[in-house]
Order: sequence, then C-alpha cells, then structure tokens
Amino acid sequence: MTKKTKHTSGCICACKKEKSIKNIPYVAVITGASSGIGREFARQIAAAYPSLDEIWILARRLPALRELEAELSGKKVRILSLDLTEASALEALEELLKKERPCIRILVNSAGCGKSGPVESQNWRDAARMLDVNCRALTAVTMICLPYLRRGSRIIQAVSGSAFLPQPGFAVYAAGKSYVLSFDQALAAELRDKKITVTSVCPGPVDTEFFAAGGITLNPWKKIFLAKPEKVVKKALFDAEAKKELSIYGCSIPIVRLAEKLLPRKLLLGIMRRIFL
Repeated sequence: MTKKTKHTSGCICACKKEKSIKNIPYVAVITGASSGIGREFARQIAAAYPSLDEIWILARRLPALRELEAELSGKKVRILSLDLTEASALEALEELLKKERPCIRILVNSAGCGKSGPVESQNWRDAARMLDVNCRALTAVTMICLPYLRRGSRIIQAVSGSAFLPQPGFAVYAAGKSYVLSFDQALAAELRDKKITVTSVCPGPVDTEFFAAGGITLNPWKKIFLAKPEKVVKKALFDAEAKKELSIYGCSIPIVRLAEKLLPRKLLLGIMRRIFL
C-alpha cells in the first residue's frame, strides 16, 4: 500500500491550491458500503487515503452503515441510507452534492445484487430489480457525481468476470455486467483528456454475502476460485492508482478469456451450460 498512498497523496497535493482557495472538501463516495466488496473498499480507502476529508458511505441498511462508521473511527464519515433504485434517493444525492459541492477524489460503485437459475424459472420482478441495481443505479450515480470529479479523480466500478461472456444460469446478471463494462470503457475514453480514470473491477467469485443474499448455491467449480474481498479490493485500488481500465484478481477470469479466444462461442456456452445448469 506504500506506493499507492504516496501516489495518492501526490495526486491530492496537486490540487491543494484549488482546495485552499475555495475550501473544497475532498471526499470518497462508496455505494454498496454496507457489506461485501463495498464495505472492504471503505475500510481500505480510509486507511490508505489520509488526505480525504470525508468518506460518504451509501447503502439501504442503516444499522450496517452505523457499524461501519464505528469501525472507521478517526475518519469523518457521512452515512447516506438510500435505496438507489428509487428516483427520490438519486435526487437526494444530487441535491446533497449541489449543496456541499465537494471534490470527489474516488467514486466507488459497488452496490449490486444477483439471482441465478434459468431465465424461465426466475421472477421477472427479481430480474428487473437486478438490472435496476446493477445497471440503472450505477449509471445514474456515475452521472450525478461526474460534475464533482477533477483531474486525477478515479472512478472504480465493481463489475464482474461475468461481463466477458454470456453465462447460462446467470443470464440477466451477466448481461447487465456486460453493459457496465461497455459503459465504463466508453466513459474512460470520454474522460481521458480530463485525466479522470475509470477502472472496471472484474473478479471471479468473491467470498462475500452476495451469494447468500441472492439465494445462490455456489457451484463447486466456482468454490475452487473463491477470492477474498480484501485481496480483490487491494488489487483494485492498486490498479486504479496505475490508471488501469481493468482490474482482474486471480486466475479464473484470465482462463475464461483465453478459452473465449480459442474456442467457438457456441461450444464454450455449451460447456458452461453443462457445468452451471
């Protein structure tokens, strides 16, 4: 983390003149902060970025956010208990930013949910909510926060290794993540001249409550590659520092990407169908 912290401090120092003149607070905004990868991002950002004035943590579950605030003692934390699938919540975030006018140094979009199983067996409401959380809310939060990012700011999006290939048994989730990856790559190109980076975090399965919350039984194949959230987040922050557009932890996703290049997609999807359905 040493190199990371040093680099970040330098980046923040580059804007000290702007901050001292306008008294602009430097903040990190983290969605999905009540659990899993989002919670781990809050922990590691609080430890590695001492120059931040405040960390804004967003999620639906207020008790979990309060627990995280207590855990991050010594750091100024702002709790925003919001359901980002609701327009009123997005409008509340937009109004707060207009009022506070912070400089967002780090935006982490890690709110997400998933349901597995064949499409015909799923409830359409669950599928629609999945897309609301994973795609619509992420897009809205990113666009709402964009005016408050400055040169050197970073956007970190929790995507998934599922973004690289259609996945039978996880069709809606994988399709949504494919959208996010495409959105991120286009946004990165648009922001390049402004020196604002976008990093898509695309791990394989991560050992969080994501699977239990979605009622997902973890396939034995995925258990082999189950990663610790601490390691995924540590690499993501390092890759964001290095201005990489992709952050891929572990070997499972590189294997999948290699297989996609070597095998016809129809054959690969047939193999995945037999494994995951």
